[in-house]
Amino acid sequence: MTHQPEPHLPGVLAIDAGNSKTDVALIGADGSVLGSARGGGFTPQRTGGAPAVAGLAPLVEAAAAAAGLTGWTGPLTSHVSACLANADLPVEEEALRVALESHPWGVSNTVVNDTFGLLRAGTDGPRGVAVVCGAGINCVGLLPDGRTARFPALGELTGDWGGGAGLAVSSMWHAVRAEDGRGGPTALARAIAEHFGLPSAVAVAEAVHLGHLPFARLHEIVRVLFAVAGDGDATALELIDRQADEIIRLAVVALRRLDLLDTPTPVVLGGGVLSSRQPLLLDNLTARLAREAPLAEPRVVVAPPVLGAALLGLDHLKAGPQAQERVRRSYDPAHPMAA
Repeated sequence: MTHQPEPHLPGVLAIDAGNSKTDVALIGADGSVLGSARGGGFTPQRTGGAPAVAGLAPLVEAAAAAAGLTGWTGPLTSHVSACLANADLPVEEEALRVALESHPWGVSNTVVNDTFGLLRAGTDGPRGVAVVCGAGINCVGLLPDGRTARFPALGELTGDWGGGAGLAVSSMWHAVRAEDGRGGPTALARAIAEHFGLPSAVAVAEAVHLGHLPFARLHEIVRVLFAVAGDGDATALELIDRQADEIIRLAVVALRRLDLLDTPTPVVLGGGVLSSRQPLLLDNLTARLAREAPLAEPRVVVAPPVLGAALLGLDHLKAGPQAQERVRRSYDPAHPMAA
Protein backbone atom coordinates (compact mmCIF):
# COMPACT_ATOMS: atom_id res chain seq x y z
CA MET A 1 0.00 0.00 0.00
CA THR A 2 1.46 3.34 -1.10
CA HIS A 3 1.95 5.84 1.71
CA GLN A 4 0.24 9.16 1.03
CA PRO A 5 2.12 12.22 2.34
CA GLU A 6 0.35 14.31 4.94
CA PRO A 7 -0.94 17.65 3.63
CA HIS A 8 0.35 20.84 5.21
CA LEU A 9 -3.24 22.01 5.61
CA PRO A 10 -6.11 19.46 5.43
CA GLY A 11 -8.78 20.72 3.09
CA VAL A 12 -9.26 21.76 -0.52
CA LEU A 13 -7.43 23.95 -3.00
CA ALA A 14 -10.34 25.15 -5.13
CA ILE A 15 -9.50 26.51 -8.57
CA ASP A 16 -11.94 28.10 -10.98
CA ALA A 17 -10.09 29.12 -14.12
CA GLY A 18 -12.17 30.89 -16.73
CA ASN A 19 -11.49 32.61 -20.01
CA SER A 20 -11.19 36.04 -18.43
CA LYS A 21 -10.23 35.41 -14.79
CA THR A 22 -8.99 32.75 -12.39
CA ASP A 23 -9.94 32.37 -8.73
CA VAL A 24 -7.98 30.20 -6.30
CA ALA A 25 -9.07 29.53 -2.72
CA LEU A 26 -7.79 27.43 0.15
CA ILE A 27 -10.76 25.85 1.89
CA GLY A 28 -10.45 24.18 5.28
CA ALA A 29 -11.95 20.73 5.83
CA ASP A 30 -14.69 22.49 7.80
CA GLY A 31 -15.64 24.66 4.80
CA SER A 32 -13.94 27.83 6.00
CA VAL A 33 -12.26 30.04 3.38
CA LEU A 34 -8.68 30.48 4.61
CA GLY A 35 -7.10 32.39 1.75
CA SER A 36 -7.81 33.37 -1.83
CA ALA A 37 -6.29 35.03 -4.87
CA ARG A 38 -7.44 36.17 -8.30
CA GLY A 39 -5.59 36.36 -11.61
CA GLY A 40 -6.08 36.47 -15.35
CA GLY A 41 -7.67 34.02 -17.76
CA PHE A 42 -6.76 30.37 -18.28
CA THR A 43 -5.97 29.59 -21.93
CA PRO A 44 -4.38 26.14 -22.33
CA GLN A 45 -5.54 26.08 -25.96
CA ARG A 46 -3.03 28.89 -26.62
CA THR A 47 -0.18 28.19 -24.21
CA GLY A 48 -0.41 24.41 -23.78
CA GLY A 49 -1.79 22.52 -20.80
CA ALA A 50 1.33 22.19 -18.67
CA PRO A 51 2.40 25.85 -19.06
CA ALA A 52 -1.16 27.00 -18.31
CA VAL A 53 -1.21 24.95 -15.10
CA ALA A 54 2.27 26.21 -14.17
CA GLY A 55 0.92 29.72 -14.59
CA LEU A 56 -1.41 29.08 -11.66
CA ALA A 57 1.54 28.79 -9.25
CA PRO A 58 1.70 32.49 -8.27
CA LEU A 59 -2.01 32.42 -7.42
CA VAL A 60 -1.64 29.28 -5.34
CA GLU A 61 1.28 30.87 -3.48
CA ALA A 62 -0.74 34.06 -2.94
CA ALA A 63 -3.71 32.11 -1.57
CA ALA A 64 -1.38 30.17 0.74
CA ALA A 65 0.21 33.40 1.96
CA ALA A 66 -3.26 34.86 2.61
CA ALA A 67 -3.92 31.77 4.73
CA GLY A 68 -0.76 32.43 6.71
CA LEU A 69 1.28 29.73 4.99
CA THR A 70 4.69 30.61 3.61
CA GLY A 71 7.62 28.42 2.72
CA TRP A 72 5.53 25.25 2.76
CA THR A 73 6.97 22.06 1.31
CA GLY A 74 5.23 18.86 0.29
CA PRO A 75 1.49 18.81 -0.43
CA LEU A 76 -0.17 22.10 0.43
CA THR A 77 -3.57 20.53 1.05
CA SER A 78 -5.53 17.29 0.84
CA HIS A 79 -7.19 17.72 -2.52
CA VAL A 80 -7.05 20.02 -5.54
CA SER A 81 -10.47 20.58 -7.11
CA ALA A 82 -10.04 22.38 -10.43
CA CYS A 83 -12.92 23.55 -12.62
CA LEU A 84 -11.31 24.76 -15.81
CA ALA A 85 -12.54 26.54 -18.90
CA ASN A 86 -11.22 25.18 -22.18
CA ALA A 87 -11.07 21.67 -20.69
CA ASP A 88 -13.87 20.76 -23.04
CA LEU A 89 -13.06 17.12 -23.77
CA PRO A 90 -12.45 14.31 -21.25
CA VAL A 91 -8.98 13.78 -22.72
CA GLU A 92 -8.20 17.45 -22.02
CA GLU A 93 -9.43 17.12 -18.45
CA GLU A 94 -7.14 14.14 -17.90
CA ALA A 95 -4.13 15.86 -19.44
CA LEU A 96 -4.64 18.87 -17.17
CA ARG A 97 -5.06 16.61 -14.13
CA VAL A 98 -1.71 15.00 -14.92
CA ALA A 99 -0.20 18.48 -15.21
CA LEU A 100 -1.58 19.37 -11.77
CA GLU A 101 0.05 16.27 -10.28
CA SER A 102 3.47 17.67 -11.13
CA HIS A 103 2.93 20.49 -8.62
CA PRO A 104 3.07 20.01 -4.82
CA TRP A 105 -0.37 21.38 -4.21
CA GLY A 106 -2.57 18.41 -3.31
CA VAL A 107 -2.38 14.77 -2.28
CA SER A 108 -5.03 14.11 -4.94
CA ASN A 109 -6.29 16.11 -7.91
CA THR A 110 -9.45 16.26 -9.99
CA VAL A 111 -10.14 18.35 -13.07
CA VAL A 112 -13.54 18.96 -14.66
CA ASN A 113 -14.86 21.45 -17.15
CA ASP A 114 -15.97 24.60 -15.36
CA THR A 115 -19.61 23.98 -16.31
CA PHE A 116 -19.64 21.06 -13.84
CA GLY A 117 -18.59 23.56 -11.18
CA LEU A 118 -21.55 25.76 -12.06
CA LEU A 119 -23.85 22.75 -11.81
CA ARG A 120 -22.53 21.88 -8.35
CA ALA A 121 -22.86 25.48 -7.15
CA GLY A 122 -26.53 25.48 -8.10
CA THR A 123 -27.54 22.09 -6.72
CA ASP A 124 -27.37 20.04 -3.53
CA GLY A 125 -25.77 17.09 -5.26
CA PRO A 126 -24.84 15.38 -8.53
CA ARG A 127 -28.12 15.73 -10.40
CA GLY A 128 -29.22 18.33 -12.90
CA VAL A 129 -28.30 20.29 -15.99
CA ALA A 130 -26.20 23.45 -16.20
CA VAL A 131 -25.76 25.95 -19.02
CA VAL A 132 -22.95 28.48 -18.80
CA CYS A 133 -23.18 31.55 -21.02
CA GLY A 134 -20.16 33.68 -20.31
CA ALA A 135 -17.39 34.41 -22.76
CA GLY A 136 -18.52 31.24 -24.52
CA ILE A 137 -21.35 28.78 -24.09
CA ASN A 138 -21.49 25.20 -22.83
CA CYS A 139 -23.86 22.73 -21.20
CA VAL A 140 -23.50 19.61 -19.06
CA GLY A 141 -25.86 17.24 -17.31
CA LEU A 142 -25.15 14.79 -14.51
CA LEU A 143 -26.91 11.93 -12.75
CA PRO A 144 -26.04 10.42 -9.33
CA ASP A 145 -24.85 7.21 -11.01
CA GLY A 146 -22.18 9.20 -12.85
CA ARG A 147 -23.82 9.34 -16.26
CA THR A 148 -23.24 12.65 -17.99
CA ALA A 149 -24.52 14.62 -20.94
CA ARG A 150 -22.03 17.01 -22.44
CA PHE A 151 -21.08 18.75 -25.66
CA PRO A 152 -17.65 19.21 -27.31
CA ALA A 153 -18.06 23.00 -26.97
CA LEU A 154 -15.35 23.82 -29.50
CA GLY A 155 -17.15 26.83 -30.95
CA GLU A 156 -18.64 27.00 -34.42
CA LEU A 157 -16.64 23.90 -35.34
CA THR A 158 -19.01 21.87 -33.16
CA GLY A 159 -22.19 23.84 -33.76
CA ASP A 160 -22.00 26.31 -30.89
CA TRP A 161 -23.28 29.87 -31.03
CA GLY A 162 -23.40 32.71 -28.57
CA GLY A 163 -21.86 33.65 -25.28
CA GLY A 164 -20.31 37.07 -24.83
CA ALA A 165 -17.85 36.61 -27.69
CA GLY A 166 -20.49 35.30 -30.08
CA LEU A 167 -22.98 38.04 -29.25
CA ALA A 168 -20.31 40.72 -29.63
CA VAL A 169 -19.10 39.49 -33.02
CA SER A 170 -22.67 39.04 -34.28
CA SER A 171 -23.49 42.58 -33.14
CA MET A 172 -20.47 43.87 -35.05
CA TRP A 173 -21.51 41.87 -38.12
CA HIS A 174 -24.91 43.53 -38.21
CA ALA A 175 -23.54 46.97 -37.32
CA VAL A 176 -20.94 47.05 -40.09
CA ARG A 177 -23.37 45.72 -42.70
CA ALA A 178 -25.90 48.38 -41.68
CA GLU A 179 -23.28 51.06 -42.28
CA ASP A 180 -22.06 49.85 -45.68
CA GLY A 181 -25.49 48.98 -47.09
CA ARG A 182 -25.27 45.20 -47.16
CA GLY A 183 -27.70 44.88 -44.27
CA GLY A 184 -30.75 46.54 -42.84
CA PRO A 185 -30.61 49.46 -40.42
CA THR A 186 -29.86 48.89 -36.75
CA ALA A 187 -29.11 51.22 -33.86
CA LEU A 188 -26.23 48.89 -32.96
CA ALA A 189 -23.99 50.69 -35.46
CA ARG A 190 -24.14 54.09 -33.80
CA ALA A 191 -24.26 52.67 -30.27
CA ILE A 192 -21.14 50.56 -30.74
CA ALA A 193 -19.23 53.44 -32.32
CA GLU A 194 -20.21 55.78 -29.48
CA HIS A 195 -19.30 53.22 -26.82
CA PHE A 196 -15.72 53.08 -28.07
CA GLY A 197 -15.51 56.77 -28.93
CA LEU A 198 -14.95 56.11 -32.63
CA PRO A 199 -16.76 57.51 -35.68
CA SER A 200 -18.27 54.23 -36.90
CA ALA A 201 -18.58 50.49 -36.34
CA VAL A 202 -16.19 50.01 -39.25
CA ALA A 203 -13.66 52.12 -37.36
CA VAL A 204 -14.10 49.82 -34.36
CA ALA A 205 -13.43 46.79 -36.56
CA GLU A 206 -10.33 48.42 -38.03
CA ALA A 207 -9.05 49.36 -34.55
CA VAL A 208 -9.38 45.74 -33.43
CA HIS A 209 -7.72 44.47 -36.61
CA LEU A 210 -4.78 46.86 -36.22
CA GLY A 211 -4.33 46.08 -32.54
CA HIS A 212 -5.29 49.57 -31.38
CA LEU A 213 -8.30 48.14 -29.54
CA PRO A 214 -7.82 44.84 -27.65
CA PHE A 215 -10.06 42.09 -28.99
CA ALA A 216 -11.12 41.30 -25.41
CA ARG A 217 -12.83 44.69 -25.19
CA LEU A 218 -15.39 43.55 -27.75
CA HIS A 219 -17.11 41.76 -24.86
CA GLU A 220 -18.25 45.21 -23.74
CA ILE A 221 -20.58 45.19 -26.73
CA VAL A 222 -22.89 42.78 -24.87
CA ARG A 223 -23.97 45.61 -22.57
CA VAL A 224 -24.51 47.81 -25.61
CA LEU A 225 -26.58 45.07 -27.23
CA PHE A 226 -28.95 44.82 -24.26
CA ALA A 227 -29.29 48.61 -24.03
CA VAL A 228 -30.17 48.89 -27.72
CA ALA A 229 -32.59 45.97 -27.44
CA GLY A 230 -34.24 47.69 -24.50
CA ASP A 231 -35.00 50.60 -26.82
CA GLY A 232 -36.76 48.21 -29.19
CA ASP A 233 -34.16 47.68 -31.93
CA ALA A 234 -35.33 44.70 -33.98
CA THR A 235 -31.85 43.38 -34.79
CA ALA A 236 -30.71 43.49 -31.17
CA LEU A 237 -33.90 41.79 -30.03
CA GLU A 238 -33.39 39.09 -32.65
CA LEU A 239 -29.89 38.35 -31.37
CA ILE A 240 -31.12 38.04 -27.78
CA ASP A 241 -33.96 35.80 -28.94
CA ARG A 242 -31.47 33.59 -30.75
CA GLN A 243 -29.32 33.38 -27.61
CA ALA A 244 -32.30 32.34 -25.50
CA ASP A 245 -33.19 29.70 -28.08
CA GLU A 246 -29.64 28.33 -28.08
CA ILE A 247 -29.51 28.10 -24.28
CA ILE A 248 -32.78 26.17 -24.14
CA ARG A 249 -31.80 23.88 -27.02
CA LEU A 250 -28.71 22.84 -25.05
CA ALA A 251 -30.65 22.33 -21.82
CA VAL A 252 -33.44 20.32 -23.42
CA VAL A 253 -31.05 18.05 -25.30
CA ALA A 254 -29.13 17.36 -22.08
CA LEU A 255 -32.38 16.65 -20.19
CA ARG A 256 -33.51 14.31 -22.95
CA ARG A 257 -30.22 12.40 -23.04
CA LEU A 258 -30.48 11.74 -19.29
CA ASP A 259 -34.21 10.89 -19.41
CA LEU A 260 -35.01 13.85 -17.17
CA LEU A 261 -37.69 15.61 -19.23
CA ASP A 262 -40.45 13.97 -17.18
CA THR A 263 -38.78 14.54 -13.80
CA PRO A 264 -38.47 17.77 -11.79
CA THR A 265 -34.86 18.72 -12.45
CA PRO A 266 -32.77 21.82 -11.71
CA VAL A 267 -31.48 23.67 -14.75
CA VAL A 268 -28.67 25.87 -13.47
CA LEU A 269 -27.85 29.03 -15.42
CA GLY A 270 -24.62 30.96 -14.98
CA GLY A 271 -21.79 32.85 -16.60
CA GLY A 272 -21.55 36.59 -17.09
CA VAL A 273 -24.28 36.93 -19.71
CA LEU A 274 -26.82 35.04 -17.60
CA SER A 275 -25.78 36.18 -14.14
CA SER A 276 -26.30 39.80 -15.23
CA ARG A 277 -30.00 38.90 -15.02
CA GLN A 278 -31.08 40.80 -18.12
CA PRO A 279 -34.90 40.44 -18.22
CA LEU A 280 -34.99 40.43 -22.02
CA LEU A 281 -32.94 37.23 -21.99
CA LEU A 282 -34.11 35.56 -18.78
CA ASP A 283 -37.83 36.08 -19.41
CA ASN A 284 -37.43 34.77 -22.95
CA LEU A 285 -35.54 31.61 -22.02
CA THR A 286 -37.73 30.93 -18.97
CA ALA A 287 -40.82 30.98 -21.18
CA ARG A 288 -39.12 28.71 -23.70
CA LEU A 289 -38.06 26.26 -20.98
CA ALA A 290 -41.60 26.16 -19.56
CA ARG A 291 -42.88 25.11 -22.99
CA GLU A 292 -40.14 22.61 -23.83
CA ALA A 293 -39.51 21.10 -20.37
CA PRO A 294 -42.34 22.07 -18.00
CA LEU A 295 -40.84 20.19 -15.03
CA ALA A 296 -37.43 21.85 -15.30
CA GLU A 297 -36.53 24.23 -12.48
CA PRO A 298 -34.43 27.18 -13.75
CA ARG A 299 -31.93 28.61 -11.28
CA VAL A 300 -29.60 31.54 -11.86
CA VAL A 301 -26.34 31.27 -9.92
CA VAL A 302 -24.65 34.57 -9.15
CA ALA A 303 -22.14 33.33 -6.53
CA PRO A 304 -18.48 33.28 -7.65
CA PRO A 305 -17.82 30.16 -9.75
CA VAL A 306 -15.02 29.06 -7.40
CA LEU A 307 -17.82 28.03 -5.03
CA GLY A 308 -18.55 25.08 -7.31
CA ALA A 309 -14.93 23.95 -7.23
CA ALA A 310 -14.91 24.23 -3.44
CA LEU A 311 -18.09 22.17 -3.08
CA LEU A 312 -16.81 19.48 -5.44
CA GLY A 313 -13.61 19.33 -3.40
CA LEU A 314 -15.53 18.97 -0.15
CA ASP A 315 -17.59 16.22 -1.79
CA HIS A 316 -14.35 14.41 -2.59
CA LEU A 317 -13.29 14.66 1.05
CA LYS A 318 -16.76 13.47 2.12
CA ALA A 319 -17.20 16.60 4.21
CA GLY A 320 -20.61 16.91 5.78
CA PRO A 321 -23.42 19.37 5.12
CA GLN A 322 -22.15 21.81 7.74
CA ALA A 323 -18.91 22.31 5.81
CA GLN A 324 -20.87 22.83 2.59
CA GLU A 325 -23.16 25.34 4.27
CA ARG A 326 -20.20 27.24 5.66
CA VAL A 327 -18.49 27.62 2.31
CA ARG A 328 -21.76 28.63 0.66
CA ARG A 329 -22.29 31.37 3.25
CA SER A 330 -18.75 32.62 2.68
CA TYR A 331 -19.40 33.20 -1.00
CA ASP A 332 -23.04 34.21 -0.78
CA PRO A 333 -24.17 35.46 2.66
CA ALA A 334 -27.82 35.56 1.53
CA HIS A 335 -27.40 31.94 0.45
CA PRO A 336 -29.95 31.96 -2.39
CA MET A 337 -28.77 28.81 -4.14
CA ALA A 338 -31.45 29.42 -6.73
CA ALA A 339 -33.12 32.60 -7.81
